[in-house]
Parts: sequence; structure tokens; C-alpha cells
Amino acid sequence: MERPERVPQEERTRAMRQRVMDATIECLVDLGWSGTTTTEVSRRAGVSRGAQLHHFPTKQDLVLAAVEYLSDRRAEEASVDLDGLTGAKRTRAILEGVSQQYVGPVFFAALDLWTAARTDADLRAAVAPLERRLGREAHRRLVAALDIDEKAGNNRALVQATLDLMRGLALASTLSDDSARRAGLLDAWADVLDRELERP
Repeated sequence: MERPERVPQEERTRAMRQRVMDATIECLVDLGWSGTTTTEVSRRAGVSRGAQLHHFPTKQDLVLAAVEYLSDRRAEEASVDLDGLTGAKRTRAILEGVSQQYVGPVFFAALDLWTAARTDADLRAAVAPLERRLGREAHRRLVAALDIDEKAGNNRALVQATLDLMRGLALASTLSDDSARRAGLLDAWADVLDRELERP
């Protein structure tokens, strides 16, 4: 009788960490910052509190790690097929990919975290650097997707305005299905970018 193949410790730790990250975002979405507890996260993740606390000693450590981890993962997954697309159609496809990063549980969890950080100085001190890093990464990815020199003309301002528009549209979607209005605005903004961006 063959023995079951043993999963390496590193892989088990990675899988456990992913379950904890997913459970943390789920808690933030369902319960908000104030209702999220390390006990509830470990219950939902199916891991012992000791194992969770070994990796994330405080609720703040846990939540910040989850938002960062899942934001990075969603950015990696948001690839758009641009083959054969040119002009405003290509730009519009890029905008759709960016838009999808700002709609869904990761954005809603981060939004609740930012709201809590507004009145919690310790949390704000921890959240602000993470938000700056994620903002820089989003900016860099959009510049690369658009294939532009951000220092040319108004390119930098247009990229930042695009990201601000995406956040605003995502905020509107927290209360109702705003997909039809969002689609129309993205159509119009793709035309603006295609006309105004300075390309090589």
C-alpha cells in the first residue's frame, strides 16, 4: 500500500496563508473593520488561532496583509486580450481591465479599512504607506498598458485622472448596480485618452 504523498511545509504554509487572506477579506466585506476579529477569520479560514497569530500577531497586521496580497493578486489576474485592437477600442479594453480591479470584494474591504483609518491614528499610520504603494503600482501598470511616456505632455495627469475616475465609479457601485452608467463613461473616457495622450 502506497503512502499518501506528503505536502511540503512551505506549500502547506502558503495554502494556509491564502485561506486566511481570503477569509479576512470575506470578514471585512461581511462585517466591516469593527466586526472583523482574528477569531472569526481563523474560524472561516479553518486554521487554528495559534497558526494564524504566528503569522499575523494583530488584527491590523492581518487586514493590511490581506488587502495588499489580494490587491496584488487581482492586478495580476486582470489581464486583457489586446490582440488586434487599436485606437480607442484598445484603450477602452485597457480601461475595462483596470475597472475590474476596482469592483468587487477587495475594493470594498479596502474602502472599509480606509474609512476606519480616518478616525484611527494608528490604523491610518499603517494604511497610508500601503495605499501609496498600491497607488504607485496601479499607476505604473496603467502607463505600461497604454504604452506611453508618462513625462510627455499631460500623460501623467491623464493617467492619474483615469485612476481617480475608476475609484469614483467603484464607490458609486457600492450602493447599486452602476454598470450601465460606468460602461458609458468608460466609452467616453477612452475617446478622451485616445485623443489627448501623447504617444511615441
